[in-house]
Amino acid sequence: MKFLRVGNIGSEKPALLDNNIIRDLSSVIKDIDQDTIGDGLINTVKKLDVSKLPQLDNNLRIGASVSNPSKFLGIGLNFLDHALEQNLEPPKEPIIFSKATTCICGPNDEMLIPKNSKKTDWE
Repeated sequence: MKFLRVGNIGSEKPALLDNNIIRDLSSVIKDIDQDTIGDGLINTVKKLDVSKLPQLDNNLRIGASVSNPSKFLGIGLNFLDHALEQNLEPPKEPIIFSKATTCICGPNDEMLIPKNSKKTDWE
């Protein structure tokens, strides 16, 4: 089971993916955000018969996994292969960096890359 947010940009609703079926969670929670995510949500869903939740179209857009996060932190060069492909020595300590939360999008959303960008990484 996976938690999702599905729908058009700005109109996503909470959902879960169970046995390749997307189920609507909007009758259970308003959204998946920093206030609802965590053990409370997991425990609530464990008590449900998810097969009774409304089924949603599997072709709906999958949005960002969490709505309105307060911060977005990344860990740089966290895989040996990634450091090596960049011709960099793997760091001895984690490289922690922040990003604007506005850059968070769904897994298949279009990303606008600046015209003169030369080192854009898929991550």
